[in-house]
Amino acid sequence: MNAMLPHASLPPRAGTAFKPLHFAALQSGDVAPGFLEVHAENYMGDGGLPHAQLGKLRTDHALSLHGVGLSIGGAAALDRDHLQRLRRLCDRYQPHSFSEHLAWSSHDGAFLNDLLPLPYTEDTLRRVITHVEQTQTALGRRILLENPATYLQFAASTIPETEFLAEIAARTGCSLLLDVTNVLVACRNRGEDPHAYLARFPLQQVGEIHLAGHHTTEDRHGAALLIDDHGNRIAAETWQLYESLLARTGPLPTLVEWDNDVPDWNVLLTEAQAAQQLLDRAARNMKAA
Repeated sequence: MNAMLPHASLPPRAGTAFKPLHFAALQSGDVAPGFLEVHAENYMGDGGLPHAQLGKLRTDHALSLHGVGLSIGGAAALDRDHLQRLRRLCDRYQPHSFSEHLAWSSHDGAFLNDLLPLPYTEDTLRRVITHVEQTQTALGRRILLENPATYLQFAASTIPETEFLAEIAARTGCSLLLDVTNVLVACRNRGEDPHAYLARFPLQQVGEIHLAGHHTTEDRHGAALLIDDHGNRIAAETWQLYESLLARTGPLPTLVEWDNDVPDWNVLLTEAQAAQQLLDRAARNMKAA
C-alpha cells in the first residue's frame, strides 16, 4: 500500500452523470449539480467535440472519472495501453476522483459490453488486490472500487462480498464506491436483505455513493428479477436505503446515474435535487446530534 497517494476529494453534494445532450443546459442553467461524472472510455481520443465540451465544463465543475473497461477482476494482466490512456486523461483533467468496478469485462483479447461478476475466493482476492495496486501506481492516485450489481452467486465463493471489499480497501488503501442501487439489485436477486448488507459494509472506506433507476421483470420461474439498467427514476426502496445510509455516514458525494433512455436535463436535475435534500437533512441531523 502506498500511503503517499492522494485520496478522492469530491464535494459531499449530489452530482449527475454528464451526457452531451445536456451540455447547453449545463452551460446556461442557474442550478448546477454538485459535480459531474463521465465514463473515462468516452474520452480516450485526443480531441474533438467530447473534449471541447468536457474542457469547458471542467472549468466550473468538480469532475469524477468513472472507468468501465479496465477489467480489474479479470484473470488476465491489466491492459497497459488502457492504463496509459487513463493516466493521460487524469493528467489532462485532474479529476477529483477516479473509480472502477469490482468486475471483469475482457478475456483473451475480447472486450465484452458488460461488467461480469467474480467468485469471491482467496485467489480472486489476491488478483484483485494486485490489479488495484497496479492501477493506483499507474494513475498516481487512490481509486474507488464499486460494488457490483449481480444476478447470481458463485458456489465457489468463500468470502462475503462486504468482507471481500473491506479486505481490498485495507490492503491497497483504495476507497470504495457504494452503489446503493447495486446493493438493492444484488440482494433482491440473491434473496438477501439489503439493510443487512449495508450494516456489514465498511462504510468508513466509502468515498462516493451512486444512485440509479432499475427495471423489474420476472425470471423463467416467475420470481422477481431486478435489472440494473440506469434507465428510470430512482425507486422508492433505493431512496429509503440511501436515507438510512446517510443517517449512519453523514453527507457523502452522491451521483445520480442515468445512462439509458436519457431524459431531459430537468428530469435528471430533479433527481439530483432530491438527493441533495437528503444530504442537507443528514448534515442538519449531524449538527443537531
